[in-house]
Order: sequence, then C-alpha cells, then structure tokens
Amino acid sequence: MKNITIKLALFINYFVFAALLNSVGLLIQKSQNMYGVSEVQASVLEPAKDLTIAFVAFLIGSLLPKLGYKKGMLISLAVVFAGCFVMYFGDAFWSVIVLFACTGFSFAIIKVSVMALIGVVVDTQKQHKAFMSYIESVFMLGIVFAYVIFPMFYSEIDPKAWLNVYLVLAGLIALVFVFILTSKFNLPKVENPKSFKEDFKDMLSLLKRPLILLFAVFAFMYVMTEQGIMSWLPTFNQKVLHLNERLAGQMAVILMLSIAFGRFVSGIIVKKIHWYVFLTICLFAAASLIIFVLPMASGIEITQINALSDVPLIGFVFPLIGLFLAPIYPIVNSTIISATEKGFHSAVAGLLTFFSAIGGTCGSVIIGYLFQKIGGSKAFYFSLIPLSILIVVLFFINKINKKNEVLT
Repeated sequence: MKNITIKLALFINYFVFAALLNSVGLLIQKSQNMYGVSEVQASVLEPAKDLTIAFVAFLIGSLLPKLGYKKGMLISLAVVFAGCFVMYFGDAFWSVIVLFACTGFSFAIIKVSVMALIGVVVDTQKQHKAFMSYIESVFMLGIVFAYVIFPMFYSEIDPKAWLNVYLVLAGLIALVFVFILTSKFNLPKVENPKSFKEDFKDMLSLLKRPLILLFAVFAFMYVMTEQGIMSWLPTFNQKVLHLNERLAGQMAVILMLSIAFGRFVSGIIVKKIHWYVFLTICLFAAASLIIFVLPMASGIEITQINALSDVPLIGFVFPLIGLFLAPIYPIVNSTIISATEKGFHSAVAGLLTFFSAIGGTCGSVIIGYLFQKIGGSKAFYFSLIPLSILIVVLFFINKINKKNEVLT
C-alpha cells in the first residue's frame, strides 16, 4: 500500500483529536453540573476551540507545507498533551476553556495536514472520495471512544474521578507522539516555495472561485447543523428527556455511532448513486426526522430515568439523524478538494477548516442560547434553517462541478 506510514499517521491523529474535540458536548453538560455555569456560559466552550481552529487554520494553510507536516503534527500533539494536564490539575471552568483552546490550536494543524496529505497518498478522484469517507469514519470512532470512556470515569462517590480520563488521554497522546517522531514520511519536496505573504494571497484568491465560495458556505452551514446537535445532545438527554448524567452521555453515543456507520456505508452507496442525488435525499431525510420526531420531546413526564429500559423512544430515534448527516461532509469535501489543483490543497483545507470552525461556533452558541431562552425541546428546530440552505448550496455546487467537468 502506497505511503502506509503516512496513512496510519493520519488515521491515528484523527482518532485522538476526535475524542478530545468532540468531548465538548460532555464538557458542556459537566460544566453545568460541576461548575454551576448556565447554558449560555457553557456554550463558550465551542468558540474556545472553534475560533482557535479558525484563526490558526486561516494562517497555517499556506505556512504548513514549509514548516513540514510531520513537525506540525508533533507540535500539535505536544500542545494538547499539556492541555490535558491543565485540565486535570485546574479542575475549573477556566481550565476547560484552556483545554479546548489548546485542542483547537492543535487540531487546526492536524486537519490541514490530513486534508493536504490525502492528495499525496491517493492517485484518483474515486480513491480520494473513498479515503475521505474512511478517515471521517475513523474520526467518528474517535468521538464514540470519547462518549464511552468519559462516562466510565463518572462516580457518585468521588465527583472528581472523571478527571482521570485526562491522564488516560495524555498517555495515548504520548504514544502517538512517539510513533510520529520515529516514523519516516516520504513526501515530495515543495518546489519553488513562495513567501508567506504570497501564499496567503493565493489562499484568499481561492475565494474568488464560485465553487470554493459555495464550498465555504457549505462548510459553515453543515458544521453549524452537526455541531449544534452533537454538542447539546447530552444536555438534551439530561434536561429534556430527564436521563441521569451518566445515561445522558451514554445515549448520545447513538448519534456518534450512526454517523460513523453512515460514513462507512456512504463510501459504498456513492459508487452506485450519483453523489448529488444521494446527498439531497439525505438532507431531506434529516429535515423530516426533525419535523416528525422532535415533537415527541414535548410533554415527557418529569421523572429521572436511571435505566436504559425506561428511556423514551425519542432518545433512540432522534440521534439516528446522524445516518443522514454522515455522508454529506466527506463527500462534498472530497468533490471540491479533488477538483482543485494539488498545489492548492493545503490552502483549500485551511479555508475549509476556517469556515467549518466558525459554523461550529455559531451552531453551538445559538443552540445554547435557545436552550436557555425557549427550552431544549424546541432548540433543535433551528437546525431546519441551515439544512434548507444546504439543499440550495448543494444544487449550485453540483451545477458548477458538472460545468467544470465538461470543460476539462
């Protein structure tokens, strides 16, 4: 297999950072329960990581090829390793913010590295789409890992026992660091390197391309939808469905598993059905699930649920929205990146990461605000707005992509 070491490095990095990044939903829930913050205050955790991701990604997209992808990965792992110990010893809301800022800084470098290196380790557009689906599936498995391991450390006897999970994560990060450090990356050298200013201008110039501009809107709206639901589902389970804290977190893993499964299966389905038709069906299905299933959250009896057998049906059905959201992000990412010249892949990845991060921040903050102002049973209806915009954006992306294929 071509560049097996690089591929393995991409997979394990995505797995580790998925667990750290997407524990934000559990930490939003935990911050309310342990540190007494409100829903609006807890929603600050999303910007702590996403705005950091956005800022760093916007700068690093052009700089990273010169710095070196391997060196960038090692710096990222070192920073987030330190963040885990800040969280463990800090044990306060400020330390959660610092942790996610460290994670956001590191993930920006990792994501740009991954998106750029996929173009190096695969040869065709079909391979690109397949690899993108697989790596996004690994990302979702990392999220599942987080939602499994965190509740394992919850304890009614010792309220601080959950912090031990950060010692486990720090150990895992140390192992990944050693693997990357001792691995050899056979990467092509950057020919005729430009200055940072020239590279930065090139990245901004990409936004003049209609396809890339639509891609930016797509990334913003998709992540706004996914992150809004993902970050607040544990709180929804606890405050609306009245599950206890541990069970609320454990039930949220259904969403992560459905996304992981959906992304894996989509790699097969997209070979049989045109990606535009398939993704349009997925978007309509996701919107329909919100419209017809979410009303089940109203009028649930206020009694704390401690057993899986007592969880209401919506607790199992609503998270299945992940099956329909799952294929959208990796397939569109692959379609756009593989249609762009390889020399611009790092810059496109930087833009993608920037707009994704801004979208994630907006989605989480808006849902957090709605949770506090109109109640958790109604907050997720907001997702219908970005889903509707995505249907329109997808139409134009397909139209321009078809035109470009004819011209080439």
